[in-house]
Amino acid sequence: MNLKTKITALLLSTIIILFIQSCGENSNEEIVPIIKAALTQAPNVPPPVRRNYKARVIVELEVRELVGQLNEGVEYTFWTFGGEVPGNFIRVREGDEIEFHLHNHQSSKLPHNIDLHAVTGPGGGAEASFTAPGHSSVFNFTALNPGLYVYHCATAPVGLHIANGMYGLILVEPEGGLTAVNREYYIMQSEFYTGGDYGEKGFQSFSMEKALDENPDYVVFNGSVGSMIGDKSLKANVGEKIRLFIGNGGPNLVSSFHVIGEIFDVVYQEGGTIPTQHNVQTTLIPAGGSAMVEFEVDVPGEFILVDHSIFRAFNKGALGKIAVAGNENEKIYSGKIEDNLYKGINESSGPNNLSSSNNSNSIERGSKISDSDLKMMGKSLYQKTCSACHGAEGKGLPNVFPPIQNSDWIDKHGKPGMISAISNGMSGLINVNGQQFNNVMPPQQLSDVEAAAVLTYVLKEINKKDESVTVEEVKKHKNYKVSSKK
Repeated sequence: MNLKTKITALLLSTIIILFIQSCGENSNEEIVPIIKAALTQAPNVPPPVRRNYKARVIVELEVRELVGQLNEGVEYTFWTFGGEVPGNFIRVREGDEIEFHLHNHQSSKLPHNIDLHAVTGPGGGAEASFTAPGHSSVFNFTALNPGLYVYHCATAPVGLHIANGMYGLILVEPEGGLTAVNREYYIMQSEFYTGGDYGEKGFQSFSMEKALDENPDYVVFNGSVGSMIGDKSLKANVGEKIRLFIGNGGPNLVSSFHVIGEIFDVVYQEGGTIPTQHNVQTTLIPAGGSAMVEFEVDVPGEFILVDHSIFRAFNKGALGKIAVAGNENEKIYSGKIEDNLYKGINESSGPNNLSSSNNSNSIERGSKISDSDLKMMGKSLYQKTCSACHGAEGKGLPNVFPPIQNSDWIDKHGKPGMISAISNGMSGLINVNGQQFNNVMPPQQLSDVEAAAVLTYVLKEINKKDESVTVEEVKKHKNYKVSSKK
């Protein structure tokens, strides 16, 4: 071997040795892919994280201060993460390295930051993310702990920034992922404290006095009254399993979350990843906290979401719906199968007892009901089902429930509109006697006879009209469509 060949061989050997050493030095460095997070607005949720490896996830979230609708005809200046209240839903995996970009839009008047309860570090990222209008901040953190976490602005005064809408949820999925379900939805409860009362029209400013007293005018889901009713109702089909990610932005009240007509099969309390309870009716969610609930829908219909501190639901806005489509299952739920007049428990064997299964006077079996029985039934039904909202004399509740006494809405829509209202329910804006109302009247689940009776009572006794509603008219008009804005 000549000298040139020896030198060449030596150089090649040196290069190979250096390469091997270099590989050895870097063999413990894991190659981490870079992924841009897909963010969603409520009630939508990003798809599950299906990868079995960690990644570097880029999250970009923009702060905007903007005027939006809090209620029908009511405007408010919201401070937002992502242009909506609540802020965008963020979904990552346990172990992911998060590169967080917070952008404060140049139109903002104030600096903002973000405190993510999923962060292990000073202020949950608040110190690192303090951002002036027209600027962007970047910081990194590793998602060490799986769970469902609240995030919010923590710029002083913190309560003001939260009260104006700056909160959302970040889900850190466990390494093995969550169990499979058919549908997932994002719901966040919060309060708003306005200068005017509930339903007062026009632009409303923030009331610090009410906030300090913890006396909100509005308690809502997803940032406004009516955010999940009507066409915006959540959707599902019979037999599907639903998971709700529920947060409570506060800033003050604890939520008693409940779905009317459903039972939570599984509850992950306080946003943890271990199912802590089964067969739960109502679950508590603290301000700044969260929960995950799962349940299967077995029958069709409208299922009402509420804060079961119930006046918040029906008088302050904390109400939504899940519209479930599919086939009936009468073994699970039959609906009303019979309706009879009740004459008193001590008259069970008397000839006038209309609740006896063998009684030939059973109304649902086709016999003719007398005017006196119809009137008696209508009064009883009104007192039980209508008077709580519309008042014993039908005068309603100012700014909340419309009057039905001397109502120009009844004059405009007549018996078809009245029949449709109690049969199908109503939601959204309604004008009565020159005033606007925006609340929810659920379907009353009355038989045809009951509907005829209570509407006859409303016409004859409350409005002193020489009119009545017949069972035939109820059957004819129960599917009548009437616009609540007419």
